Amino acid sequence: MSRSSRRLVSVLAAATVVSALAACGGSDDGGGGSSSGGANEASAPGITEDTIKLGAHFPLTGVAAPGYSEIPTGLKAYFDYVNDNGGVYDRKVDYIYRDDAYNPSNTSTVVNQLVLEDEVFAIVGGLGTPTHSAVVDFLNAEGVPDLFVASGSLTWGEDPETNPYTFGWQTDYESEGKIIGQYIAENFPDAKVGLFLQDDDFGENGEKGIREYVDDQIVGAERYTPGNTNVGPQIAALQAAGADFVVGFNVPSYTALSQLTALQLGYKPQWFYSNVGSDPQLVGSLLNRFSQGKVTGSALLAGAYTTDYLPTVDEPDNPWVQKFQEIWDKYGEEGELTNYRLYGMSMAYTTVQALQAAGQNPTRDDLVEAIEQVGGDWKGPVLAPFRYSEKSHMGTSGMSISQLTPEGSAKEIQGVMTTDIGDAKIKEFDGKPTTPTENGIPDEEPYK
Repeated sequence: MSRSSRRLVSVLAAATVVSALAACGGSDDGGGGSSSGGANEASAPGITEDTIKLGAHFPLTGVAAPGYSEIPTGLKAYFDYVNDNGGVYDRKVDYIYRDDAYNPSNTSTVVNQLVLEDEVFAIVGGLGTPTHSAVVDFLNAEGVPDLFVASGSLTWGEDPETNPYTFGWQTDYESEGKIIGQYIAENFPDAKVGLFLQDDDFGENGEKGIREYVDDQIVGAERYTPGNTNVGPQIAALQAAGADFVVGFNVPSYTALSQLTALQLGYKPQWFYSNVGSDPQLVGSLLNRFSQGKVTGSALLAGAYTTDYLPTVDEPDNPWVQKFQEIWDKYGEEGELTNYRLYGMSMAYTTVQALQAAGQNPTRDDLVEAIEQVGGDWKGPVLAPFRYSEKSHMGTSGMSISQLTPEGSAKEIQGVMTTDIGDAKIKEFDGKPTTPTENGIPDEEPYK
């Protein structure tokens, strides 16, 4: 969608709300993204001479809080670091995140508050497929940039005409499913594959990708509803179907539940968990909690396969991990650097790139157009290129495959493969790993 079209959408949306909310609508006239070295101006809602206000929703409480509640602390730690080192065009990033407890009704309430009361410039990193689905229409109607949704649903990036202000960030679930499916087809051609799926876009998109490569090997597909913690029927059904290789597109709590249930049933398939559900430290703590101390650590996961699109904390020699560890030690809250916090810091790095590219005094449309025009060229912690353009708002394009060890680390067994949704082929990524700048902040100079 063109810039003028996006502004028309914003103007029409603004006309439907009362005048008291007009200042919070999506039409951002005035200002300008180009930087000529002049003074900072209040160029858009959430942009003042000194600050850029960003917002997000996360499950800080509730069933999804373990792990996911750490993501915004990583974002904030990185933004605080950038603020102490000159900010973005001498503006400090003010990152406000609110608790939605992974409840879509709550998400609607807190996002309305962030947009209409807090007047954020953009939403960054809103977490969850069912939760963010509740607000994506509102954000696009209001013309609020909806950046880097913390979910791999295709909704965020496959159709910029429908959602012109929304962008994905992580590898989408369909592309992940394709990479997993191809690996199984090539390395386990005789496996009887079972699928353990969250009953929403997460599981649906992952299943679609997997079936492109191993449809004839699949002997069963079982779905769970988030909140229902009894997965006995699903795991028993996969066992009865003879599945000796089970792929899970599920969140971490259901990784733990599936492992404990399989243990009770004496069921020992080869497991492959999507990236979302495979963090060994978190799953280990959940196994201990759910089993009331009968299972400790993540040893049950030993031998399971998973995917990666970022470096992980068990790679202490990785330059990105080293830099983020340094920043976390000084700017982080209590607790250690985890993969979830590293995820948040990596997303914050991309956000700084976007704000820089939008120019010194950006409008909301400037921010969207900057990502479309140059986002596909950004380098950073992610392992594969972004796919950003006017025709696609999809995030990073590839993943590696690892196998979990008894010690709770991951050993890479296949390098980064890249693909896209639909009939795009899978290719081996031939790019070189990137390293951070000396200070760990993207270079602002190309946009001045």
